[in-house]
Formats: sequence, C-alpha cells, structure tokens
Amino acid sequence: QVQLQESGPGLVKPSQTLSLTCTVSGGSISTSGYAWTWIRQPPGKGLEWMAVIAFDGSTYYSPSLKSRTSISRDTSKNQFSLQLSSVTPEDTAVYYCARAVLAGVALSMDDYWGQGTQVTVSS
Repeated sequence: QVQLQESGPGLVKPSQTLSLTCTVSGGSISTSGYAWTWIRQPPGKGLEWMAVIAFDGSTYYSPSLKSRTSISRDTSKNQFSLQLSSVTPEDTAVYYCARAVLAGVALSMDDYWGQGTQVTVSS
C-alpha cells in the first residue's frame, strides 16, 4: 500500500520561499510508469495542479506557477519536494502530494494522495 505524507511549515511570511516535502512509503518514487505531483486547494476554490516529477527525474510545471516553482527529489530518502518562492497571501492553501500514472505522454491521477497540509501565508 503506497502512502504519502506531506511535511512543512504551516505558516510562511509573504515574500519568503515555501518548502514542502512528501515522504513516500510502500513504493519507490523511481518505479517506472509513475510520477509524483504537487496539487493545492486555496480556500473556497478548486484543486490546482502545480508540478510533477516523473520516475526518471524529468519535471513539468504549471505555466502559471513555473517562474516561482521548483520540484525535486531525493531517491535515497524516497522523498520529493516543492519550493514556491515569493509567496503571497494568495498562496494560502491546502497542499497535497499525490501519485500519478504515466502512459506515454499522458498523465492521470492515481488513487494515492497525502492527507494534505495547510499552509498560510501571513505576516
């Protein structure tokens, strides 16, 4: 059973960089055919896909967040991480990590998600 767990600060000041880590258990992040994503949900809004890192380390970003976002991984720890720079109160959201399935160039969300972590941007 694959499990994902987000970790990071619950409160970040405006203009700072938000750093989140997702620890994966029950499966390797290097397993072929899978990718690992970050998704967020601001209060009162829908889910927003942010970034993905595939099993081979290749990365893809949401165009609207690309300039501020970086996704990376540590295969020795079976973790992947997100950094979001220059945060504003509009970045306040519940942040989720999740597994996706790669089929050629198509990406579809899998059933394995973390519980989500609330991040508030406020001074």
